[in-house]
Amino acid sequence: MEILLCASEAYPLIKTGGLAEVCGSLPAALARLGHDVRLALPAYPAALEGAGALHEVSRLRLRASDPPVRVLRGTLPGSRTGLYLIDAPAYFNRPGNPYLQPDGRDWPDNAARFALFARACAALGLGTADSNWRPRLLHCNDWQTGLVPALLSRQSPRPATLFSIHNLAYQGLFPAATFQALELPDALWSIDGLEFHNQLSFIKGGIANADHIATVSPSYAREIRDEAFGYGLDGLLRHRSAHLSGILNGVDVERWNPASDPLIARRYDVHRLQHKLFNKFTLQRDHALPVNSQPLLLSYVGRLVDQKGVDMLLEIVDQLVRHPIQLVVLGNGERRLEEQLLAAAHRYPRQIAVTIGYDERLAHRIAAGSDALLMPSRYEPCGLSQMYAQLYGTVPIARRTGGLRDTIVDYNQTTLAARTATGLCFDDDSPQALLATCLGALRLYRDHRVDWWKLVIAGMQQDFSWTRGAARYSALYAALVRGETPHADTVPTQRHADGAPEPLRRAGQPLH
Repeated sequence: MEILLCASEAYPLIKTGGLAEVCGSLPAALARLGHDVRLALPAYPAALEGAGALHEVSRLRLRASDPPVRVLRGTLPGSRTGLYLIDAPAYFNRPGNPYLQPDGRDWPDNAARFALFARACAALGLGTADSNWRPRLLHCNDWQTGLVPALLSRQSPRPATLFSIHNLAYQGLFPAATFQALELPDALWSIDGLEFHNQLSFIKGGIANADHIATVSPSYAREIRDEAFGYGLDGLLRHRSAHLSGILNGVDVERWNPASDPLIARRYDVHRLQHKLFNKFTLQRDHALPVNSQPLLLSYVGRLVDQKGVDMLLEIVDQLVRHPIQLVVLGNGERRLEEQLLAAAHRYPRQIAVTIGYDERLAHRIAAGSDALLMPSRYEPCGLSQMYAQLYGTVPIARRTGGLRDTIVDYNQTTLAARTATGLCFDDDSPQALLATCLGALRLYRDHRVDWWKLVIAGMQQDFSWTRGAARYSALYAALVRGETPHADTVPTQRHADGAPEPLRRAGQPLH
């Protein structure tokens, strides 16, 4: 069927986080199932530069926008995925981050920017932006596209709509006056529409108006219905629970494969694990850390925010460095956390190295060269880093929440005996729990090396491809297009008797 995937970012054109990875890799997996999938993105400078050949298919005159908006057609680089770029220079021709000014503050007109993008996506959905193509379903992602299902809900006939929540904490909240400024239909200002405690909520537009809602892991689909993770929308999500599914994200296993990765120092697989040690030595050397196999080399790759538990990591740094442990960090985020990490690296230059920013090549090298990856997240809708880590034989140390619960099999005697353990998990949201798990990993690494390698090999044999997820999305799309109500919680988590999630295995590969 014809599917339009609407998103504010997609790899390789523009990326700030996991949303871009998903929206860059899912379309190709859906295309392999026979779907005609096209991707709609704002025409940021990086997208225009990286997209290659583009041609104009229409000019739209959209409400609350004076100049006409150009709709450009092309192909997502490195794939056969059709691409639409919504070209409105006054809104999107800006430097740097799609959402933030160079000083780190939100663009003050983000509501207008993404309302315009939503209107353009709705026009594509109704066939008025490209007269040669009309989708049967729009798959919208996160708050930046939340107005699309709301706008389409007032149209008949219209395509089916699916709204995916990648992170409920980011909601697109704006003052009530913004609703009038955007010239949105009056009927949408209600408790059943876009109004949220006398504010305009973009994400509520998707949750309340889409035909179906998805989250990026089964556990997160359950968690967001509780007050602790619902961010004020748990009541609405409980109300719509019959229309809510959790489908685990996949990863691009061609790009994230240590056996063929051109970005790492030396390629390897489960039969050539000695080459992983070469990658460790290279990572240590490149970060001016003592080159030695003995220290447990921990890493952290991701946003530097409290949600990810970075503040807990900072609380235990002084205790970690008393042990034969090294730490490599790559990420950016809150200025105070960046500064504290840099200060820790300055205090302990032989054990801690910090890079502020994001570097795709370095992210791959950290996955290949680390012994263990830290993910002490307070909540984690899905997480991709722990999947990359396992595929590269790097053991995740993670808090048991959201997608981390669904993708890591905790180490214990039962899972070790079954050769299914892939990581070390903890429950408490506390620095002490993180420290205890790190020191437990150190003991396992130093004193029980055979058991450590069992974790490494089991992780490398997981199947984190999009094969299952794409098939489940395909079934969900088909039900929605037929006008059926899909079963909620489309992807139940299979679990061992001891509570560990069933590992995702590559076909034909035993875990030994």
